[in-house]
Amino acid sequence: MAKQVTVVKKDGRVTCDTDLDYLFSTLRNGTYTLTIKRASEKRTIAQNDLMWMWFACIERETGTPKDDIYLYYCKKFLMKLMTIGERTEYVYSSSSKLNTQQMTDFLNKIKVDAAIELGIQLPLPEDKYFDAFYETYNF
Repeated sequence: MAKQVTVVKKDGRVTCDTDLDYLFSTLRNGTYTLTIKRASEKRTIAQNDLMWMWFACIERETGTPKDDIYLYYCKKFLMKLMTIGERTEYVYSSSSKLNTQQMTDFLNKIKVDAAIELGIQLPLPEDKYFDAFYETYNF
């Protein structure tokens, strides 16, 4: 049975949530593979909230319902080619499956697309007038 161990490196020091000497001593004789992969976190609530505020803004500017805008951007930026057996189809996912970095990339693409294609400037939380934007579109 696989055992998940959390390893953290911070300020040059590595810590582990398990005593590795003990863990290795519990293994039966044999050959094992150790895999280490960087942990990623699911998109944040703040990222999701920002996305929906942006879609409310785009809805107000274009008249297109924000749910349709969401589907449009998922199709535009989250589409991939999938093959099942002999059949190949384009499919797209929702943003709920994205981790924080993937969601950042998705939001950046939306921000650029809205500026270029629609002439709409979508602010980030660190922008000067974000508070006014937040008051307008946070419902």
